[in-house]
Amino acid sequence: MSFEAVRAVLFDLDGTLVDSVPDLATAVDATLAEFGREPAGEARVREWVGNGAQRLVKRALTGSMDGEPPAALFEQAFPRFLEHYGRHLSDRSRLYPGVAEALATLRAQGLALAVVTNKPERFVAPLLSALGIARDFAVVVGGDTLARKKPHPAPLLHAADALGAAPAAALMVGDSRNDVLAARAAGMSIVCVPYGYNHGEDIRLAAPDAVVEDLRELASLLKPTA
Repeated sequence: MSFEAVRAVLFDLDGTLVDSVPDLATAVDATLAEFGREPAGEARVREWVGNGAQRLVKRALTGSMDGEPPAALFEQAFPRFLEHYGRHLSDRSRLYPGVAEALATLRAQGLALAVVTNKPERFVAPLLSALGIARDFAVVVGGDTLARKKPHPAPLLHAADALGAAPAAALMVGDSRNDVLAARAAGMSIVCVPYGYNHGEDIRLAAPDAVVEDLRELASLLKPTA
């Protein structure tokens, strides 16, 4: 498939650009401890992330991917999670190999870049800044920026419009089935990485347009014409 028409690239954050699970796990376990629960641990949290902070906390409280805790418990626990995470969101989170170089190369190619994530917007800019890549992105869309989040196409369409790109000229780069579903619904191409948070499922099963092992491979896929 040719990506030569692409003028804007939209990146998922957690699991695509950043391995944020260590800090998310710290916040989850601190929250559980406040409510007399056993810690979940990083391995379980790694299986739970990818559908936004609210779903993560619900999974932590129930130990189930689709569990629904009592409403009163969730309403108490969720703000505590946000507070814990806000204090430690960049303690141990790290960019995946090649990310900073890939972003710099894409910008040098004249591509406009955005972040489109289900992470609450209040955490996105501080995390990008702490990891040294905030200046690479002209637009940031969080999970609560709009009324709908991925896999709904609205966040992708909003970001592309803010970058001045038609959907057909925008590429989504992500790590999960949600990213693929959102891109398809938005009429965008989709490239995925295999190392992120997709609940243990091989991302190739979601049939993205391409899979790259390292984001530095994007530069050879995207060759804007004058």
